[in-house]
Amino acid sequence: MQEQAKEAVSHFELEGIRGEVRPFGSGHINDTFLVEGEKKAVLQRMNRSIFSSPEEVMENIVGVTEFLKKKIAENGGDVMRETLTVIPARDGKSYYLDSRGEYWRMYYLIENAISYDRVEREEDFYESALSFGNFQQLLADYPAETLHETIPGFHDTKARYEAFLKAVDEDVCGRAKNAAKEIEFFRARKETACVLGDMLAAAKVPLRVTHNDTKLNNIMIDEDTRKGICVIDLDTVMPGLAVNDFGDAIRFGASTGEEDERDLSKVSCDLRLFRIYTEGFLKGCKGNLTDMEIAMLPMGAKVMTYENGIRFLTDYLKGDVYFKIHREGHNLDRCRTQMKLMADMEEKWEQLKEIVREISGISFE
Repeated sequence: MQEQAKEAVSHFELEGIRGEVRPFGSGHINDTFLVEGEKKAVLQRMNRSIFSSPEEVMENIVGVTEFLKKKIAENGGDVMRETLTVIPARDGKSYYLDSRGEYWRMYYLIENAISYDRVEREEDFYESALSFGNFQQLLADYPAETLHETIPGFHDTKARYEAFLKAVDEDVCGRAKNAAKEIEFFRARKETACVLGDMLAAAKVPLRVTHNDTKLNNIMIDEDTRKGICVIDLDTVMPGLAVNDFGDAIRFGASTGEEDERDLSKVSCDLRLFRIYTEGFLKGCKGNLTDMEIAMLPMGAKVMTYENGIRFLTDYLKGDVYFKIHREGHNLDRCRTQMKLMADMEEKWEQLKEIVREISGISFE
């Protein structure tokens, strides 16, 4: 792979970038390399097993980043630090297709900045919320319907539920008997799978440009100021719901336990972290969310937790064919943490809604 990476570098329009190519970062989807030189760049081999149409992924990324650069410039910001800069290939395309059929892309490295894989400081979680909210605000008038759906049905929770039922019925690995309680948990909450999709269909919430992977490690934080400066990992930018972006950040960042924690007594929804993220997200959005979207923020957290739980359970029932596992029953453990987190959200439901009311100042049922 190292040799392929070196070959790919020579096919991009580089300015002052020459030198060593070495593995870089902690991502699990694409193969990532740092290209050293007078200027530094990030080179990535795109994962075609997940993104079947790399050209469409890059078309989305170029469209969104160019739009962001215009907005950032209008606001007097730094266009080279506040969004990604795609380096074109020598043929003018946003990617290079090598002789093996692999797709490569390059960005300028955002220097003197760092990302964190987990919440170490509440201030960093707040900065990620502010950054993702600002991402929504800057893209509020981008025509979301013109973006490609890079992973079809990614947050179609109803379809995920149907796939789960199919996996239960087929039971190809004979594992359903080991997950009877888990299966019943999700069946009993079927309405959760439908609520946001039904609202979108009824035009009660708008279709927006969404990131769809709003983890803390997809925000670059300035090493000197500790302020969030740039949203990265734009592969899953596509049409979606703002409440899902909010909800997935809460599911991952406001949980008191690891995603595969076996001791479920350690898993809960931290109300303080929920409040901190809500404050940052709404401040970043600068009034661009509707009252209905704001009212549905707690539901976004609940739905994303439910969706990920059934995805882990579905994969367990099918034989662990999608998510990487490191031990027997790993996906079942992951499923159980989502169940515990969702159950805790249900217990704290009125508190979650009251936090949103207090911060937003809107009244809703």
